[in-house]
Amino acid sequence: MRRVMVVFGTRPEAIKVAPVIKALADSPLFEPVVAVTAQHRSMLDQVLELFSIVPDYDLNIIRERQTLTDVTVNALSGLSPLMAEARPDAVLVQGDTTTTFAGALAAFYEKIPVVHIEAGLRTGEVYSPYPEEINRRLTTQLASLHCAPTQNNKANLLVENVDRSKIVVTGNTVIDALLWTVGRRVPYEEAVLNEIEAGTAPVVLVTAHRRESWGPGMEAIGRALARLALAHPEVRIVFPIHKNPVVREAIVPVIGEFANVTIVEPLAYGSFARLMNRADVILTDSGGVQEEAPSLGKPVLVMRDTTERPEAMDAGTVKLIGADEHAIVSWVTRLLTDQAAYDLMANSTNPYGDGLAAARTVDAIAHFFGVGEAATEFVPEVSTLHTRAEPHVEPAA
Repeated sequence: MRRVMVVFGTRPEAIKVAPVIKALADSPLFEPVVAVTAQHRSMLDQVLELFSIVPDYDLNIIRERQTLTDVTVNALSGLSPLMAEARPDAVLVQGDTTTTFAGALAAFYEKIPVVHIEAGLRTGEVYSPYPEEINRRLTTQLASLHCAPTQNNKANLLVENVDRSKIVVTGNTVIDALLWTVGRRVPYEEAVLNEIEAGTAPVVLVTAHRRESWGPGMEAIGRALARLALAHPEVRIVFPIHKNPVVREAIVPVIGEFANVTIVEPLAYGSFARLMNRADVILTDSGGVQEEAPSLGKPVLVMRDTTERPEAMDAGTVKLIGADEHAIVSWVTRLLTDQAAYDLMANSTNPYGDGLAAARTVDAIAHFFGVGEAATEFVPEVSTLHTRAEPHVEPAA
């Protein structure tokens, strides 16, 4: 059996590697070894519990107000001796976090092949998203096998002269995780969410945390939500707020006193998936939510200037609007008041996956080691080159 060390440190990574860890464990060819940096702690632990993942190694590097340098240095210095001790046959990393890059670099230093899942996402802007765009580009240079979610992602890698034979389009494993989780109807941790789910009021679900929005962008998001809460008292705005004090200091004082705004602690993934399924409109700067919500038929407004996930824009389920106060108010208002505009976005087309990405990933790793046929690639329904925010459009009168 080949040993595959799966390295991750944040909640989004954990969600997306969970189906792969299970598929590796179910295979007679592989033994998964789980190593977490805990770049995030409590949010990571929620996912580990949901998917019954017990790490073999836990570095617990999280520190209060840690910098990117702190995360990089601590992850690298912690992972290098683990890999030297465990000597896995391959190291699997996911996506574009600092743990992803550090894990790939540590494996390279030990001359261990790197498998990169969710490979090939690009915006073309080095600081958007920050630091993820550079993390994933650097990880590409270190990887031996690239599991790309879509044909667009594969095309990005080919443009960068990655060997075609080392790229497999698998679909995104987040869809595997989402479909499994929504079916479980995990209980809410917050009693107020049971009340909201049982009610008939339209629900706007909000998440915001990205570094490039810190400062003026986050302040604009707070002002926009306050305007929406005041203009639409019949709507429930629900904001599971990130623990980062930079986010809380910009948002809570502005919207915390509105009766139709519910601010809750970060939700465990199971509860969040259930809340996404209840929401009518989703307002986010999250990459993962852009992929998940189309499977649930939810319109998504993305508060970023660029996206590395353009396929859903072409499918019509996502609008890229930036962290702009007036654009946020305009687009949310449009979706709340214009049924035709809502129906245009609220479709279930999902170009990101079909729930079989983890199985394709394991097949690709096996083929990389010379076992079995090449994995059958996932073919997304649409492709596009649009990556930039649309201009602000006022809602129809």
